[in-house]
Amino acid sequence: MSSVDMNMPILIVDDYKTMLRIIRNLLKQLGFNNVDEATDGSSALQKLRDKKYGLVISDWNMEPMSGLQLLKEVRADSRLNGLPFIMVTAESKSENVVAAKQAGVTNYIIKPFNAATLKTKLTASIGHF
Repeated sequence: MSSVDMNMPILIVDDYKTMLRIIRNLLKQLGFNNVDEATDGSSALQKLRDKKYGLVISDWNMEPMSGLQLLKEVRADSRLNGLPFIMVTAESKSENVVAAKQAGVTNYIIKPFNAATLKTKLTASIGHF
């Protein structure tokens, strides 16, 4: 039995619209339809403070606020610090993975990825569905 609320709001953050569309479609394939989008870290942070989300999936490389800075802001906010946060990046450098882990990332996905990879990372982050 699924322990995950498939209607929970998910916020996806990327400054590249095509990537937002790809992630939204992958989430839809997995059964998640309650998806909001933000195109930079600042607007993502505002959305997170305005509405209760169940998960954040954020790109690393964004201007002016990077995904790593967004993650640090989320972890520093007492109302948001328990929120599952998945970082998406094209960078597989170990120092980046370490920096994200130190900042409190829940999981990490290297681009490009498919629905099966996303499902594995989601299951590890929010439970089986």
